[in-house]
Parts: sequence; structure tokens; C-alpha cells
Amino acid sequence: MDADTGWRDYEGGATLGGMGGQGGTIVRDEGLRDLLRLTYEADDSRSFHVVTCGVSGWLSHPRFFDNAADALHAFESMKPALEELGAALPGGGPRSPADGRAAGPLLAAFRVRFS
Repeated sequence: MDADTGWRDYEGGATLGGMGGQGGTIVRDEGLRDLLRLTYEADDSRSFHVVTCGVSGWLSHPRFFDNAADALHAFESMKPALEELGAALPGGGPRSPADGRAAGPLLAAFRVRFS
């Protein structure tokens, strides 16, 4: 949890230790204002580490790593960019086709930057 930026344990930490969406064990799971989420899953038995970032209604983007150090670095380094992306999008997803078209380049740029 990072008290300085407002990121908090997602669901008060209730998801920690559970299975994540990519099939690993959730090691870290943080959210910001019920809009943004970062989840780190790991399975050391198969050198599996994934950080999934999400913007409610807009994006769920997993990034795969072969070691914990790189995954944890990515987890922290993606926070500011994810906050910037979330601030540029209407809360909760597109409200019209025009919203979706306008968001397309922002979402694509984020995915390319963090691929």
C-alpha cells in the first residue's frame, strides 16, 4: 500500500493469496478510487510473474515477466501512467461510441508503452 498516492490494498487485502485471473497466486493487489487496479500474481515453480493493470470499464492489460524483481519494478512504475490514463477517461467506461473512439488512441498508446 502506498499512502502517499492513495493506492490501497484492493478489497482490504482479501484477494491476497487467492488465484488471479492469469492463474498465479495474488501477491499484491492495489486499487485507487475504485477506478484503477494493479494486481501482481506469481508462481515461482514455473517462473511465472504477471502484473495486470486495469481501468474500470476500459482496460485490463496483463504484462508477463520471468522474475519477481522485474514484475515488482513494473508494478510500481506503472502507477503514475495508469493514474494519468484513468484521469483522461470517463469513469466507468464509454458512455457513447464517440467516447470509445476518443479513448482508442490513449488505450493503444498505454498498451504499446507497457507491452
